[in-house]
Amino acid sequence: MKFCVLDNDVLDPAMVPIYTSYGAMFVRLLTDAGAKGTFDIFNTLQGHYPASFDAYDAVLLTGSRADSFSQDAWVVELRQRVTQLLEAKKKLVGVCFGHQLIALCLGAKVGRAPQGFGAGRMSYQWHAPEMAQALGRTEISLLASHQDQVFELPKGATLLASSAFCPVAAFAVGKDVFCVQAHPEFVEDYSAYLLNAEREQLGEMLYTASCNSLALGHDGLQVARMMVAFVEAP
Repeated sequence: MKFCVLDNDVLDPAMVPIYTSYGAMFVRLLTDAGAKGTFDIFNTLQGHYPASFDAYDAVLLTGSRADSFSQDAWVVELRQRVTQLLEAKKKLVGVCFGHQLIALCLGAKVGRAPQGFGAGRMSYQWHAPEMAQALGRTEISLLASHQDQVFELPKGATLLASSAFCPVAAFAVGKDVFCVQAHPEFVEDYSAYLLNAEREQLGEMLYTASCNSLALGHDGLQVARMMVAFVEAP
């Protein structure tokens, strides 16, 4: 398999020696989840894209501090390219910002969530029977960091995961799209770094609860295995 990773952010300089990039986080995660093949990473903020997507079996969109509905030139270009990939029925995997941007390109409403900031470990009901069976349960927990949400299921999509806080937490469109709001690629130490950076914005109550939640573990690897199975499916 050949993966194209569209990296939609840059790490803070202090984190680069540890994690390299968001794209590299996904390469490590998907490799640990059993992905066989090659990964090419392109940073969209810097205007980097492959000359053609034709050689790739799937394209993965990472998270970002940006809004998927932003009018920044690089986000507008990314939406245009994702719309073309959807029309071509290229397999797409979206996480957080990527999840929101793909939903937006599919015509769904996306915006700043009135319920506030999703942070730390969050739990969701997993609705897809085959995937729930593979997990052995119907609840998953993932590490989250987002202010925006998808407000409605895109037309033709199947809801995969939801919670009271995040009603559209994951969705799929046939065999072409697999999107998740939270971050399977995050590890606890990186989430703790983000929480510390956002402490003032979060407020002490949410900051403390989110930090404490990190000790409870998460299902990032299990969700990554679902992503690999999605990409490998004929």
